[in-house]
Amino acid sequence: MRIDKFLKVSRILKRRTLAQQACEKGKVIVNGKDVKPAHRIKVGDEVELQFTGGSLKFRILQIKETVKKDEAQSLYEIIQ
Repeated sequence: MRIDKFLKVSRILKRRTLAQQACEKGKVIVNGKDVKPAHRIKVGDEVELQFTGGSLKFRILQIKETVKKDEAQSLYEIIQ
């Protein structure tokens, strides 16, 4: 699955276009490297999403095409 789609499906970001813009601006880092929106992710990848006020680091636990709102957090675990 593409990183931009994962960020939307997991509800970390609200819209896929926001995820694409974040990737293009270098605010999404997977396993220590800046990535483009089409970057393919896999289970176990560590992702860092940089915001103006800080950053969010998480590890991908599952990849699913669609999930219900209350199941979205089961796709990743936050790490610090």
